[in-house]
Amino acid sequence: MASNQNLIAGATGDWEVVMGLEIHAQIASESKLFSGAATEFGAAPNSQVSLVDAAMPGMLPVINAYCIEQAVRTGLGLKAQVNKYSVFDRKNYFYPDLPQGYQISQFLQPIVGEGAIEIDLPDGSVKTIGVERLHLEQDAGKSLHDQHPSQSFVDLNRSGVALMEIVSHPDMRSAAEAQAYVKKVRAILRYLGTCDGNMEQGSLRADVNVSVRRPGDELGTRCEIKNVNSIRFIGQAIEHEARRQIDLIEDGGVVQQQTRLFDPKNGETRAMRSKEEAHDYRYFPDPDLLPLEFDQAFVDAIAKDLPELPDDKKARFISDYKLSPYDASVLVSEAENAAFFEAAAEGQDAKAVANMVIGSVFAGLNKAGLAIADSPVTPSQVGQLVGLISDDTVSNSIAKEVFEMMFDEGPDQGKDAHVIVEEKGLKQVTDMGAIEAAVDEVIAANPDKVTQAQERPKMAGWFVGQVMQATGGKANPQAVNKLVLAKLGLDS
Repeated sequence: MASNQNLIAGATGDWEVVMGLEIHAQIASESKLFSGAATEFGAAPNSQVSLVDAAMPGMLPVINAYCIEQAVRTGLGLKAQVNKYSVFDRKNYFYPDLPQGYQISQFLQPIVGEGAIEIDLPDGSVKTIGVERLHLEQDAGKSLHDQHPSQSFVDLNRSGVALMEIVSHPDMRSAAEAQAYVKKVRAILRYLGTCDGNMEQGSLRADVNVSVRRPGDELGTRCEIKNVNSIRFIGQAIEHEARRQIDLIEDGGVVQQQTRLFDPKNGETRAMRSKEEAHDYRYFPDPDLLPLEFDQAFVDAIAKDLPELPDDKKARFISDYKLSPYDASVLVSEAENAAFFEAAAEGQDAKAVANMVIGSVFAGLNKAGLAIADSPVTPSQVGQLVGLISDDTVSNSIAKEVFEMMFDEGPDQGKDAHVIVEEKGLKQVTDMGAIEAAVDEVIAANPDKVTQAQERPKMAGWFVGQVMQATGGKANPQAVNKLVLAKLGLDS
């Protein structure tokens, strides 16, 4: 039964949205699945096409062993069943950019079977999404419709590129869950190194299957939204398609099973064609390829080389660094982010480091449009800055200023925190005599506010702010707060 928060209100009652995703992930390989042609992104059209990719007569496919290893590695990373016997099939359909007139794929006997992925939801809960299968297939080419006013061109550079199609069970019930699932799959693939996950380049894209039903009813008729290449667009496509189906049914119509595309400019899905069933593709085993067989030793050798994956790393961050589940989830979402944090946290207060990485570092990188590998502030510099906070050399507010100086272009960019603090005289004032003098001065200058604060104790914060301003933010905030309460007679 759906939780109330995932139900969508219609004119005639509540509806539940049901989603399953097919993620197409391009294998990180320098050559294609059945040929030695290159796979580099951005090459000139038709410059990376072998005779096999172009389906020249008599050309036979030869399996790329590295792509098989990458598929097995991914299956292990998805905690899925690796099938030591699998079969390549021909999936027959016509597209102008599919030169064979069929796609070499897998159907009844895929290389990877059932698995499971845990996703973190916005409310802090965790949900398990079932993986039905992962199968290997070759990509089609690309039709170009914007190169000529009356003709379409075909670029076969992608023809034959190795894809892993990761098919989920229909376990998702909201756009947020679908987005979290794609983020998690993408993170796992990037940790494993089996796909770079660059959605803007098309190396990871999703077909989204959406249906609606009354809570507790049988599954409704689904529509498939093809080739969505952005996590944001996945959310928008689901929300529009769900509302379209609900409105259609409530108006007396019937949802037709069909393939649709998402138009991000208008924020809507549009029909492409009726959705084919499996029998329409006339699958049969490819006669040019023997069944794929390997032994358990092959799988075990790949398993030994697996990195620590996001779920395990998250559990370790919570256990070893005492981070909250939320902070740990944010930090492990990308392997590079997790590595940056661990390097910065060495010998420092891990929670304080996490706060600075998630706050100042990520905000600075986002604003500058930089990847964490290009951060102007190094992990060791972040650790040093946190150390200055921990030993009361600087306050949190001064630390933020110092970080900005280290990050922004200018004479202080790249300098260590302690150098900037020393050069600019930013050390925190801990001399109680000097702090007391500043407190006395602010109180003496504002007798009317003293009376208000004694009637409304929350007003004491105003005095703390004035003292911090008077000392250029360098006074120890805890000491200021303690003295202000004492001077105003509010410390009892």
